[in-house]
Amino acid sequence: MKLNTKILLAFCCLSMIEITAQNPIIKHIFTADPSPIVHKDTLFLYTGHDVATEADTNYKMADWHVFSTTDMATWKDHGAPLSPSTFSWATGDAYAAQCIERNGKFYWFVSTFHKKDDVSGGGAAIGVAVSDNPTGPFKDAIGKALVINEMTKDLPHAWDDIDPTVFVDDDGQAYMFWGNGSCKWVKLKENMIEIDGPITTFKPKNYIEGPWVYKRKGLYYLVYASVGTKPEMIEYCTATNPTGPWTYQGIIQENVPGSFTTHPGIIDYKGKSYFFYHNGTLPTGGSYRRSVCVDYMYYNEDGTIQKIVQTTQGVSKIE
Repeated sequence: MKLNTKILLAFCCLSMIEITAQNPIIKHIFTADPSPIVHKDTLFLYTGHDVATEADTNYKMADWHVFSTTDMATWKDHGAPLSPSTFSWATGDAYAAQCIERNGKFYWFVSTFHKKDDVSGGGAAIGVAVSDNPTGPFKDAIGKALVINEMTKDLPHAWDDIDPTVFVDDDGQAYMFWGNGSCKWVKLKENMIEIDGPITTFKPKNYIEGPWVYKRKGLYYLVYASVGTKPEMIEYCTATNPTGPWTYQGIIQENVPGSFTTHPGIIDYKGKSYFFYHNGTLPTGGSYRRSVCVDYMYYNEDGTIQKIVQTTQGVSKIE
């Protein structure tokens, strides 16, 4: 029993990871699709988890992880409080997700695949989990998928309902954007577990997947991974209304090393703006063994975004 206690204490100590501001910021597992939020004085980072072997030629994403920091240098690993097995209707991998806080609860919107049953013929689907704490435990909030493939038929492929991003506007209205191949949006009810109205589909210039939507100084931003550049880049649009029309603004992140995909996660924290993404630069890493990074993000006076400078140094420790 004493030995087990020592092992447990050692494991707990290992959960504190001193990064010293180097990219990638998480080095002990492969992570992807970063989603940051700030709760009280702490930045929480939600990620996917790549478990593909070096020989695999497709994604294997086992679960979703949570990390936290108060200084952008020391990251605590809170483990994997959510996986597709949390959802009785789900099968397949843990695709991109985003967690947000509302009314004292934390809602984690995830993309995975739906079982073939009397509800759906299968294909990508979006679920929502809920917790009273940013690190869980999380449970399926509604016992069914929020969006299934049969609800979005603008494209013929079955994997278009992925990569949800959610934000709550100043007037209290919540919106969810998502999609592969086309971008879709819908209003959410205040309870965050029901859609409120029709789903709208549109196609920003060069859009492929991975949207991230937020508001800053009265301007709405739609940031996304772009198609046609092989590998992906990050491009964006702006609008004065969350429902558009959206004005294309250009490329802000060039190709990342070692990975076909990239994925934006944007946050302001302690007076600075941060751009999270993933690449494939860890030893034995690659497109299916990715790693989350963070660099500074800067805005021009008119609200447009300056090009992201990718670094191996990362960001400085907040003293």
